[in-house]
Amino acid sequence: MKILYDFFPVLLFFASYKLFPMLEPETAREILAWLPGGDGTGGAAEAIYPATAVAILASLLQLAIGWLRHRRLERSHILSGALITVFGGATLLLHDPNFIKWKPTVLNWVFAAAFLTTQFVGGRPLVARLMDHALQVPEPVWYRVNRWWVLFFVFSGAANLFVAYRFSEGVWVNFKLFGLLGFTFVFVLLQAFYLARFVQEPETSPAD
Repeated sequence: MKILYDFFPVLLFFASYKLFPMLEPETAREILAWLPGGDGTGGAAEAIYPATAVAILASLLQLAIGWLRHRRLERSHILSGALITVFGGATLLLHDPNFIKWKPTVLNWVFAAAFLTTQFVGGRPLVARLMDHALQVPEPVWYRVNRWWVLFFVFSGAANLFVAYRFSEGVWVNFKLFGLLGFTFVFVLLQAFYLARFVQEPETSPAD
């Protein structure tokens, strides 16, 4: 359930993009009329705009749910929500889908910068701070895995731009969900296998 909660803005963006061209032309025009600069006639060529609006609302809803359930907000959700609001808002206001296409890249590269910074400052790498409550591995291993996360985020951001500007918008929308999510799943799985080699059993006090 956690992964659905983390990714449901992306899922709703994808679903909205795919469903919008199926609407009746009159319904599609009414939806576009509610959006900034919305004066289109509907169809697949304009599906990116209602999908972007849905993603913005879904991100805000995600933050609201997190606050109501836990009285706290995850930093990754705050960052993602801020970026989708800024880049998505620019897409709607300027009627330019290039802004929303940059959002995954900026998010990934911000994460890369954060992980890279903790390689040198702060005492411990970020991946250790996030995972050492569940796993005990030697400190050099955490630094190695942290570097891998930096490379992963850099690669994901670059891959997003490559697909966005080399392929059609529809291909990019599919990649945004299945490609980036698939990369993440495979990377996390490989990381788990690697870390399993170094897991240390917690120390126990000898019985009296």
